[in-house]
Amino acid sequence: MFAVYAASMDPKNPMDGLVVGERPDPQVPDGWTTVTVKAASINHHDVWSLRGVGLREESLPMILGCDAAGYDEDGNEVIVHAVISDPDWVGDETLDPRRSLLSERHQGTFADQVAVPRRNVVPKPAGLTMAEAACLPTAWLTAYRMLFTQADLNPGDAVLVQGAGGGVATAAITLARAAGFRVFATSRDEDKRQRALDIGAHEALESGARLPVKVDAVIETVGAATWSHSIKSMRPGGTLVIAGATSGDAPSHAELTRIFFQQMRVHGSTMGTREELRRLAEFMDVTGTKPLIDAEIPMEQAADGLQRVVDGDVFGKIVLTR
Repeated sequence: MFAVYAASMDPKNPMDGLVVGERPDPQVPDGWTTVTVKAASINHHDVWSLRGVGLREESLPMILGCDAAGYDEDGNEVIVHAVISDPDWVGDETLDPRRSLLSERHQGTFADQVAVPRRNVVPKPAGLTMAEAACLPTAWLTAYRMLFTQADLNPGDAVLVQGAGGGVATAAITLARAAGFRVFATSRDEDKRQRALDIGAHEALESGARLPVKVDAVIETVGAATWSHSIKSMRPGGTLVIAGATSGDAPSHAELTRIFFQQMRVHGSTMGTREELRRLAEFMDVTGTKPLIDAEIPMEQAADGLQRVVDGDVFGKIVLTR
């Protein structure tokens, strides 16, 4: 079958290991099924895999891709949940210490077909296109869990989203506005600040700028570069939810005194559950909210899309279509 895969890994030149070609049809263990892929979106995870982060040499060649929407074996429109937990795990699969994502230990979604556990197939609402649905399982699910499971927000509360432009950040801005939160966003880039306003932010400010009000929660994926600003921007008792650290994980000012004195909470968050993915898809359908898609390109041109992610030339999601 057609597939886009990592044949080798290089931390400095990730694209050198990418191959667009043919791979064997997926093997389907007991309790698993196949999904015929119609759309799959690119994540930074795919670039990290090509750099050798989270992917072992002995797992090569590895088909890339965490996210997909397509048809199950009965022809139903479905979304693929990317978190693979141990078969015996009960409860929140993101807490399973043996969990992995598609394209880490199991072949990914950038292919004609992908094999997944039957429990990892979620119905696709009719109100979402295949391309839109393919944006949800990683970045949008991460943002949904951060906002609605971890941040403890109520309609009318204020939230700061750091680093407008990234996949999780743009999802968080859109979801937060749809849920009735007051949304602030930051970016170093003027164009990205304007686009943040276009997708729902009430105000978009320069990175590090003083906010007009203290916020109830911060959605943090940037890390070291914005950490101090995030803490200083919160009200007493506020919650910072962190799901990434693209600028590094060792801030020069940890703000520990401010955190304990003002009784703030710091909450880590990773991906989401299949039930949260189902609820996210229904939320999108009911509210009419649409994922921000930067571009839809044929999967045969995956190298172009991945290069744009490497270059940081993306606002929203790049979707590969079949």
